[in-house]
Amino acid sequence: MDNRELAAFLRGRRESLLPAEVGLPGGSRRRTPGLRREEVALLAGVSVNYYERLEQARAPRPSPQVADALAGALRLSAVEREHLARLAGHLAAPPEEPVPDEVRILLDRLGEPAYALDAKHDVVAWNELAARLITDFSRAPDRNALRLAMRTGVCSSPDGDFARQAASDLRRAAVRHPDDPEPAVLARAMAAVDPAFADGWRSHDVRSRPVLRKRIHHPELGAVDVDCHLLAVPGHDLRIVVCTAEPGSPSAAELARLAGRQPE
Repeated sequence: MDNRELAAFLRGRRESLLPAEVGLPGGSRRRTPGLRREEVALLAGVSVNYYERLEQARAPRPSPQVADALAGALRLSAVEREHLARLAGHLAAPPEEPVPDEVRILLDRLGEPAYALDAKHDVVAWNELAARLITDFSRAPDRNALRLAMRTGVCSSPDGDFARQAASDLRRAAVRHPDDPEPAVLARAMAAVDPAFADGWRSHDVRSRPVLRKRIHHPELGAVDVDCHLLAVPGHDLRIVVCTAEPGSPSAAELARLAGRQPE
């Protein structure tokens, strides 16, 4: 268990939770954002001293029952509950697995640009339309989507959601694969050049955004705005990213031309 990671995650979730969200009065004398430590301890049924030591990285590992109680007190999502369980040492690192055949088949059958990412944002499978829109992954010396974006500027996100989601993904990857230094190395590189990523990394927010807006800078098509739909692959540490554009938009017309279809 990484005590400092666990402490920072609990503190971040506590500070982001409003008293009204757990049925407590807000009051006007709160000096810090979110819930107080004693309120979380009360909701979880643990002693205030123990919870304070958890946030100070000085407490022993919480049992599965205590971790579950803390998850309930902090109103954690399913993704956040899994992250907490891994921080507490209750789940083993998932094994490295080849890309399932059904994922490759799905990518080939989709009529939109799509690719598969592992936990570290390495592109491990893709269809022809994704290669035409983003890059020829088969010839790319580095297929990591984040390093590719940093190095070439091929993808951007005006609202910063892409960077914040990347921070969330790498934070989870660092915990899911504690013996792999790559997520932390990549996170430091991203934080040095992207303020939105740095903010997301500091917050320890591991929630998932199901759809992200990206701008693809294509050498021939110009700027193409796409919605990236993130689909988890059950039983695997993979996600499928499907790129679509708003119907009737100039970007949708460009995607149609890329695929050899008539724009709608």
